[in-house]
Amino acid sequence: MNAVALAGTGLITALGSGPHAFWGGLLRGERAFGELTAFEGDFRSRTVAAAPPSVFPAAPDRTTPGRRKHAMALAAAAQALRAAGLPGLPAGALVVLVSQAPGTADGTAREFTGPDPDALLAALGSAPGQAAVVHLSHACASAAFAASFARDWLLSGLGDTALVAGASALNPYEYASMDVVRTLSPGGARPFDTTRDGITVGEGGGAFVLETAARANRRGHRPKAWLSGAACLVDSTQAVASEPAAIRAAMRGALEDAGVGRVDYVHAHATGTAQGDAAEVEAVGELARELGPHPVPVSSHKGAVGHLLHASAFPALVAAVGFLREARLPGTPGLRAPLEVPDGVVTVKESTAAVRAEHVLVNSFGFSGNNASLVLSAAGR
Repeated sequence: MNAVALAGTGLITALGSGPHAFWGGLLRGERAFGELTAFEGDFRSRTVAAAPPSVFPAAPDRTTPGRRKHAMALAAAAQALRAAGLPGLPAGALVVLVSQAPGTADGTAREFTGPDPDALLAALGSAPGQAAVVHLSHACASAAFAASFARDWLLSGLGDTALVAGASALNPYEYASMDVVRTLSPGGARPFDTTRDGITVGEGGGAFVLETAARANRRGHRPKAWLSGAACLVDSTQAVASEPAAIRAAMRGALEDAGVGRVDYVHAHATGTAQGDAAEVEAVGELARELGPHPVPVSSHKGAVGHLLHASAFPALVAAVGFLREARLPGTPGLRAPLEVPDGVVTVKESTAAVRAEHVLVNSFGFSGNNASLVLSAAGR
């Protein structure tokens, strides 16, 4: 059995604290967008999806991006452990922190670091040396790459529990980099819409606990879902543009890894850019034709909470779990006039009941050809 248990999730987004706040807002089609107030600058857009101040009770300085990241990652990690039924981080666990880059010895690049590993582990009840810590960075696909990495670690027999955590906080460095390549939407992201004109940068933190099936069974814990397949590819001829062939290869690879010949829903990466959304639906259309006669529903959460950059797969996984557990397709907030899609693909505007909810593909892509697809499978309701 190549599946590992997704034992628990935690999430902080502009919709509030906890997976339920996000999932409920997504089903209602809410768009948690507002004006950028964290810093100044002459940007193409000042529309962002900032996390509300109420989700930072542990942050002594809410204006510092590094501390905001740490507070959100810690809160999400604590949520994930509680949801997994764990009082703390087990000894011998793997901890994967997703971020742009780890901190340096001389303290430089502080704004680009993720959560403080020592402080996070201590807060989660882990003594020094009791957990293996790995930093992982694959652009906006980082959290999905981390899920695959942790799954491989568990399946290799190196341990039975893994925690993946990370956060993205609004800061002038990343925001300016998005502005330079002209990806920001002046009015707010509208994935799959004919009027889409770019991304909305969001902030938030996420975490999830993975464990082996054997450990889940020993504890009598019913997983939220099974992480049954994954494919991570670094494959591109262009630094920024998405390529349908690479996206299709990632999705096909994840399904083959899971041993699944049908997908009931694709939670798309779809950020709201003209080229990226079109490339993804083209790839999904090609896959749908290979899989058979059943139409494949597709939607994206980024019209609700924006793009969390390297942490963007955390809300995507929560949406996938919600779909599997409730057999309900989340809509795409902000979608008004859907773009033309290939036969076999259906873009979901508003939440609706699913015909079947057994397997879902989660896509996560980043600059420089970082492409990841995950397959989550139902664990029973």
